[in-house]
Amino acid sequence: MPIVGPKAVRVGALSATVIVAAGTVVGCSGNEPLKTTSRSSSTVNTSSSSSGPATSELPASLTGQKLRWKQCAAPTPAQGGGKAPGGQWECTTLKAPLDYAKADGETIGIALIRAKAKDRGRRLGSLVFNFGGPGGSGITTLPGLAQDYNTLRSRYDLVSFDPRGVGGSAGVTCLSDQETDAMTAVDGSPDDDTEVEAATAANKKYVEACRRNSGKVLPHVDTVSSARDLDLIRAVLDDKKLNYFGISYGTKLGGVYAHLFPKNVGRSVLDAVVDPTQDPLSAAIGQAKGFQLALNNYMKDCATKMGSGCPTGKGGDEGNQKLTALLKKLDKHPLPTQSGRKLTQDLAVTGIVATLYDKESWGMLTIALSEAMRSGQGNMLLAFADSYSGRDEQGHYNNSQAANRAINCVDDKRRYTVDDVRAKLPEFRKASPVFGESTAWGLTGCTDWPVAGKTDKTEVGAKSSAPIVVIGNTGDPATPYEGARKMARELGDGVGVELTLKGEGHGGYNSGNPCLKKAVDDYLLDGKVPAPGTTCS
Repeated sequence: MPIVGPKAVRVGALSATVIVAAGTVVGCSGNEPLKTTSRSSSTVNTSSSSSGPATSELPASLTGQKLRWKQCAAPTPAQGGGKAPGGQWECTTLKAPLDYAKADGETIGIALIRAKAKDRGRRLGSLVFNFGGPGGSGITTLPGLAQDYNTLRSRYDLVSFDPRGVGGSAGVTCLSDQETDAMTAVDGSPDDDTEVEAATAANKKYVEACRRNSGKVLPHVDTVSSARDLDLIRAVLDDKKLNYFGISYGTKLGGVYAHLFPKNVGRSVLDAVVDPTQDPLSAAIGQAKGFQLALNNYMKDCATKMGSGCPTGKGGDEGNQKLTALLKKLDKHPLPTQSGRKLTQDLAVTGIVATLYDKESWGMLTIALSEAMRSGQGNMLLAFADSYSGRDEQGHYNNSQAANRAINCVDDKRRYTVDDVRAKLPEFRKASPVFGESTAWGLTGCTDWPVAGKTDKTEVGAKSSAPIVVIGNTGDPATPYEGARKMARELGDGVGVELTLKGEGHGGYNSGNPCLKKAVDDYLLDGKVPAPGTTCS
């Protein structure tokens, strides 16, 4: 599934996971390694994760290019559509190698957006954002969240981009809008052999469509190549160091960048941290537990505020039983909506997940569950699921789902089978009675992918880097808190500086917590590195 980032329902930035063919929510489970295969139908060799010259060795046609900034047009459908962001925003396109191993060969365009620093006399340079996914368009997300970074804009040009494979940067294309809608009718958490066969067939159709429509770019949308793009962006923007703010998947990208270019790291913040030590299986079990924790916290809050009016009752076991009963009912009898579409089990799970990224959305979840449980209507949960999946009211999808899968599948070598998932289902259910099964079946998202994965380990060690502030939120559902400590440790002694928020939701800086915001602002604006182990609540 694509994972929504900060200000989840309202904005739709993304964080890391894998998409299951039928569009359900996924994650992973288990403490023991599964038997996996590295078989791929691709004939393309993508085994090298660090091929290609350093940025300084790239052709002058790339490093010396002059960007032509102009007022931004409205985002394309692949970026999410909508209105142009307004006069303060400028957009341009950067040329980057399709394949860094052939840096003087074919190029692709990397879409960029910026708002210039307000205090030009005290300007510190550019601050480049990646909001996660993988698959999130920085072109649409940065203007939507710009108010949250207004203090930083006093001295930085705020800059973001569509990573390769996303939106306006050689965006991956798989299914049409109509075909994507049809996929939602396929049960993504199958209960019997017939449903497994249908899900497997749907997955093969999706994979073939990606190969047919985007085969040239699929081997080159990996995170290492995106990190190389980041350094090219830095060079062309004429910044000696990369000042960077990465959220969710953006923390993985930032860690990989630091590993490749440690001496080019400026002031860097990683918020809502992806654990670089986990494989897809262990990462997903953590995510399943994280969403269940957030759901349990929501149900407790709902019971306290609404008493008997809360749709999940007293929460805890009672709340989980009510929700699993709803999902089982939807598995056989989807709910009607005003649009004429049906709220399926998979869409309901996605809709619930979409509201768990931000505590401010909990009230909307209460209304949506009440509508489904008491009125027999699925309008609100369907709307949340659509927002989460990048579907607009006209039925057009952005390319976040396709990009999410393409990037995840080329990054990691591991491939999981139906038998692997069946063997681990009990652990998934134990991790989360509500999200476990959907999470488990998401492991098959890269099965039969047409390009081999590049690595089985995310390298982020950066011992000669400047300090990097690493933020963990104890209530984060999508990137559990433990990942921040693992990232800080992997970056190296004296590099990763851990900063903790005792809160709810995905990420820390956008939560509105004044303690954490001040610590980050002091670092980015004044260079004051937080004391290791600083905690805000």
